[in-house]
Amino acid sequence: MTGCRPHRGAATKAEHRMYASILNITFDCADAKAQAEFWAAVTGWSAEERDATPGHVEYAVVPPGGSAPRLYFTTVPEPRTAKNRVHLDLIPPGDDPTAEVTRLLGLGATVTSSQPPGVGWLILADPEGNEFCLEGGAAAIS
Repeated sequence: MTGCRPHRGAATKAEHRMYASILNITFDCADAKAQAEFWAAVTGWSAEERDATPGHVEYAVVPPGGSAPRLYFTTVPEPRTAKNRVHLDLIPPGDDPTAEVTRLLGLGATVTSSQPPGVGWLILADPEGNEFCLEGGAAAIS
């Protein structure tokens, strides 16, 4: 029949699809407090202790307003053994990536030795060696 409407309550799957939201991006680390303090300084967000249990300290680095995703750091006994499978890409504030590289290095970041040629980003590492990229940062070291 033309002009028929679906039965009330009959909806496509797409209309009722629900999606998961990212709450945390979690880092296993040797010193959750130190890592949280570093990343809080990088982002300007607040570092909040979530668990003070010896050997299992946890911190969240929370954006203003408590929104998500948060950066979450948990102390683990085993050391980091390989390259990150996930990393953060940062955008420097303003128009001066050189100033941001200088600031990040002052906070304890290091420039990694594995810089691909001809790209616009700079690969750095946090104090525990977790790689992250700074967009536009390659110009700061060329």
